[in-house]
Amino acid sequence: MKFYALLLSLFILLTKVAYSQQVADPTGYNPPIHKPEYAIGQGPIIFIDKAHNNFHTREGRYRSFARLLERDGYILKDYDGPFEKSKLNDGRILVISNALHESNISNWVLPNPSAFTADEIEVVREWVFEGGSLFLIADHMPMPGAAEDLAATFGFEFYNGFAFTESPTGVTGLASFSTEKGNLHENTITSGRNEHELVTEIMSFTGQAFQIPNDAQSIIDLDNQYIMLLPDTAWRFNSNTKQISVGGWSQGAYKSYGKGKVVVFGEAAMFSAQVSGPNQRKMGMNAENATQNYKLLLNIIHWLDGKLN
Repeated sequence: MKFYALLLSLFILLTKVAYSQQVADPTGYNPPIHKPEYAIGQGPIIFIDKAHNNFHTREGRYRSFARLLERDGYILKDYDGPFEKSKLNDGRILVISNALHESNISNWVLPNPSAFTADEIEVVREWVFEGGSLFLIADHMPMPGAAEDLAATFGFEFYNGFAFTESPTGVTGLASFSTEKGNLHENTITSGRNEHELVTEIMSFTGQAFQIPNDAQSIIDLDNQYIMLLPDTAWRFNSNTKQISVGGWSQGAYKSYGKGKVVVFGEAAMFSAQVSGPNQRKMGMNAENATQNYKLLLNIIHWLDGKLN
């Protein structure tokens, strides 16, 4: 346990240094799109939430997320203010990434209350049930705590911690998933519609693991080496930190809900293109080993849009 704690402390220190001052990649990120879904500006509206103290926003750390989808023809807009059905009806897809309660904006310590009111959660639930599409993303603590009530409405059980694995090379939250290894599932979203949309390997960059309802399909799973650490303060761990095994749990899944659709992921950086730290380390879709992450994002949006069935 002492050796494990030492490895974990070293990983945490290196990760915090490397990933400090995360910003959108200033060089731009423009991977090839084989065949854009719509002509530029002719697709439906995708809202990216910015009303709930989100760590990732359209003009912030999800700038490359938004630009990629704009190149695919979608219209990207901020969603500001409380969730209201009349406003949500103007869009096809709602993206919520790493929302936070106002009490945790600069204080990543327990408790981590819901970022959304009970009324807002009911509005989103009804909107999806009637045909809306939700892409909910919440990675490591305190983000799962802020989104667990919303996730639970659709049957997903979030855990407010960090998913780590201990391997011969050390402790890490970075994860590689592939169809070859069996932890990236072959399904509607990963298969796409042709060879250009096929996703066989992706990366994630430290998040949570969650349990999915019986009517959901997992996209990526964590293996039996993974545990979830549940600290009372983000990035602070000791011998008393609670841990649970999360082998077989999901870090990305999808389901239909009424007439609508829901995609849930427990890691957010994998859909960004950021640089971090003094060495401007690439993190997200622009990372060296994440060359198919952008195709996964496109496939997710196409499924939520009803183009991928």
